[in-house]
Amino acid sequence: MKLKGKVAIVTGAASGMGKSIAVLYAQEGANVVVSDLNLEGAKATVAEIETNGGSAMAVLTNVTKEEDIQKLFDIAVKTYGTVDILVNNAGIMDNMAAVGDVTDEDWDRLITVNATSVMRATRKVLPIFLAKSDGVIVNITSVGGLRGGMAGAAYVASKHAVVGLTKNTGFQYAKEGIRCNAIAPGPIKTSINATMTNINQRGSAICRTGMSTISRVGEPEEIASVALFLASDDSKFVNGQVLAVDGGWTAY
Repeated sequence: MKLKGKVAIVTGAASGMGKSIAVLYAQEGANVVVSDLNLEGAKATVAEIETNGGSAMAVLTNVTKEEDIQKLFDIAVKTYGTVDILVNNAGIMDNMAAVGDVTDEDWDRLITVNATSVMRATRKVLPIFLAKSDGVIVNITSVGGLRGGMAGAAYVASKHAVVGLTKNTGFQYAKEGIRCNAIAPGPIKTSINATMTNINQRGSAICRTGMSTISRVGEPEEIASVALFLASDDSKFVNGQVLAVDGGWTAY
């Protein structure tokens, strides 16, 4: 059990990659706080974990709200006494629009959900980590945070921001025993496409030009196994890094 006795918060854990990470962490001995805007989905994740003998609890969280993020950490600490691992997984897609077609509303929404929430959650967990000179943050970014043509302007910008925040956090707090790394998934079988509305046809068509180089669509469990590596002592000298988990797509 690589995470025995650890306490992990996983945002966006009602489905997809977040759910797979939460389930695997619990299998490896962690007490998991399953955070999501979809409370029923979060409860279903908890039920699956408990059925398999693990420990978890569901917390309704809107990551765009500072007060919800504060409540998430307050509940985690009250229930389990501390937090050892933070996985910033919650995120949404854009409508594939290039910058000339991006509205202020779409821009603000993507940046708030995908980037500002990561900053706020990291800011909340740092006092806990600093007090014990130990802690791990795993951010879920995207290959869209490494390349320019994988999605629309707002999504790509938000995920590039997560890459920068990951590297800065890992470097700034390394001497305090805190590690911060990120995973950049390629196409994964999740429900994130449900967050895409009013698709921009021009932007979508241009982005599709690179899709033929994708080897296959990945499974959420394949991201979870990397998230386990980054949360465990197996990666204790890995810090400030972004691991592309994309079947070789960005190697083209």
